[in-house]
Amino acid sequence: MIGLVDKQKIIISHHREGKSQRQIERETGINRKTIGKYIREYEEKKNILIGSKDGDNTELIADILEKPKYDTSSRYKVKLTDEIISRIMFYLKQNEEKRATGRSKQQKKKIDILEALHDEGFDIGYTTVCNAITDIDRKQREAYIRQEYAFGESAEFDWGAVKLIIREKHKIFQMSVFTTAKGDYRSGDLYHSQKTECFLDTHANFFSEVGGSYKEMVYDNTRVAVAKFVGRYEKEPTEALLKLSLYYGFKFRFCNNYRANEKGHVERSVEYIRRRIFSKKDEFASVEEARHFFKKELDKLNSRGQILNNGKSAHDMLALEREHLLPQMPRYDTARTAEPRADKYSTIMVDSCHYSVPDSLVGQFIFVKVYPDRIICHYDSKEVARHKREYGKYAWSIDISHYVKTLKLKPGALKRSVAFSQVKPELKCIYQKYYEGREKSFIELIELISIEGMDRIKDAIATLVRIDPNGIGTEKIKTIVQRNAIVPNSIKSIDFSATEASSKEIVCELDRILNEKIVAGSEVSLV
Repeated sequence: MIGLVDKQKIIISHHREGKSQRQIERETGINRKTIGKYIREYEEKKNILIGSKDGDNTELIADILEKPKYDTSSRYKVKLTDEIISRIMFYLKQNEEKRATGRSKQQKKKIDILEALHDEGFDIGYTTVCNAITDIDRKQREAYIRQEYAFGESAEFDWGAVKLIIREKHKIFQMSVFTTAKGDYRSGDLYHSQKTECFLDTHANFFSEVGGSYKEMVYDNTRVAVAKFVGRYEKEPTEALLKLSLYYGFKFRFCNNYRANEKGHVERSVEYIRRRIFSKKDEFASVEEARHFFKKELDKLNSRGQILNNGKSAHDMLALEREHLLPQMPRYDTARTAEPRADKYSTIMVDSCHYSVPDSLVGQFIFVKVYPDRIICHYDSKEVARHKREYGKYAWSIDISHYVKTLKLKPGALKRSVAFSQVKPELKCIYQKYYEGREKSFIELIELISIEGMDRIKDAIATLVRIDPNGIGTEKIKTIVQRNAIVPNSIKSIDFSATEASSKEIVCELDRILNEKIVAGSEVSLV
């Protein structure tokens, strides 16, 4: 195949060096008819260009300088017939339907399509199939239309996974990311999961941070936002998203399947934030430290000037947007609710983790509010338990005060119980110092702590230690706590220092007077 270098050599050899076509054929090995063709074409176009009076000869110049072309219009594909093309398009259509119905991992790759064609009896190679699929995709390729947004109009949300090392253990966290369409302001947080309570919590935090809510929120087809698909393009929102939208007053829009460009701001932001922040540091002593680092670095990114915003930072753009946002609402209650039954261990289960409730509620249904960081249990409209949220499988969070009634009947079960293993270190220290072997009395102390509080119990024990270090018991502690409770606060707040000083002065004066009288009496007796 002749290239542009060969064409240049032919023309220069003939016109500048005066070589004949036969001589050029001997030197280059190119057929003399081909050499004559390129020489004639060059001379014709050059003569037209020189004799042309039209100022615009761009196309003519391009013709002279273009690479040699071959006419392939009369060629036909021997192996790739119309029937094979129709079968390839059939398999591509199948792949599209699988993507639309959530079966993207079961699509046929190019090699699978080739094998399917071989099974149907077609004789064709892998390269031909690949080229055919590329040609079909090229014809179906779409163009994108750049969008322009007004202040306060739209913000986009997405999740992204990030792998961190917490206390030398590898863990996967879910990174929530918000991006404003107008100013590219980015916000987010780290969570253990993508569950409803995390979805609601990060929205409430975002709206509080920016000082209002955007008129439209854009989502992909995340499970926490889309309840189910209705047909190919319609989606039914979850109840949680509907309530959130109703409270803050924003509209929501879902992207089409596999159309990340429809929310391109946040799609790029997830990758951008993850790379720019956690490429610097991904090992932390605690989740709180990781979240603090994430927020600090995110603030740095938002403080940088942006070319598309005429040098203004995302913070500057957000300041301009705030007056266009919907009015700020009080923070939304982001809890996910459930109503499990308390089992025989007096615990309720939330996401495979156990949380204790008072042992009097065994067998009862407990109304539970699940937050990303805590669990709050209610029974008969009253709060009966509160726990720090546990993550992982089959973790137990036990409050020993919930088992006082049962432990009174079974005091021997205390020492090896899960409840005792999870008591606070200060309470375990009290047991080891003063209650070893007196489990029943310790159980009564636990009951007293649930009523009076740990601080008052510690103060009472400190008082007893000064009075009688060897006689510390629950009854004495209870007596001191009740006695302290009887003393009015008004009396406790009196400053006795001035009264004490005055009393000392009176006593000294009386002592002086008595001494004078004694001396006088002695003198009289002597006389």
